[in-house]
Amino acid sequence: FIEGYYIVGLLADQFLRKTGGGKVIHDPRLTWNTLDLVKAAGGEAIESKTGHAFIKQRMRDEDAVYGGEMSAHHYFRDFAYCDSGMIPWLLVAERLCQSGQTLSSLIDARIEAYPASGEINRTIDDPPKVIAAIEAKYSVGAKSVSHVDGVSIEFDDWRFNLRMSNTEPVVRLNVESRADIPLMEEKTEELLAEMQRLNEER
Repeated sequence: FIEGYYIVGLLADQFLRKTGGGKVIHDPRLTWNTLDLVKAAGGEAIESKTGHAFIKQRMRDEDAVYGGEMSAHHYFRDFAYCDSGMIPWLLVAERLCQSGQTLSSLIDARIEAYPASGEINRTIDDPPKVIAAIEAKYSVGAKSVSHVDGVSIEFDDWRFNLRMSNTEPVVRLNVESRADIPLMEEKTEELLAEMQRLNEER
C-alpha cells in the first residue's frame, strides 16, 4: 500500500515536467511533500477544501493542470476536470520508464523526507468543541494557522490538520514532519490523547 499523499506529489511533478509549469490543486490534510515537489518543478501549489466538488471547482477557477487528494482521487484539466484511476497509473508507468527507478525507490525517498501518520479517524461527541480546544492549545507558538478545511497548524518541523468529515460522523487527524519519524509519531499520539481527554470531559 502506498499512501495517496505521496502519489499526489509524484503526479504533480510528472505533470509539471510535461507542461513546463502551471497550477496544481491539493487538499490541506498533508501538504509539505506536494509543496516541495511542485515548487521544484516550477509550478504553483494551491490549497482547496477537501472533496471532489471543491477541488474540481477550484481547478476550473485557477485553470489548474492537475488536482489531487490524499484519498487517492486525481483530477485532470484535459479530462474535463474529472477523476480518473487509469491516467495516474499511465503517468506513473511513464515516470518509471523515464527514470529507470522502481516505484518503491521514488516513493521511499519522499516518505523519508516527509513522514506522515496517514488519516486517523476518531468518533467525537462534540467535534467543534474538540477542534476549537485543540486549536486554542496548539496555535500558541505556531508558525501558521489555516482554516481552509478544519484547522491546519504548522510549526518549523511538524504540522497537523484536524477536520470534521464531510461524509461521516468522525474527526480526521493527519500529522507530518520534516524527516523525523519519531517526532511525527510522538505528536500523533499526543494529539490523539488530547482528543480523547477532551471528548471525555463533561
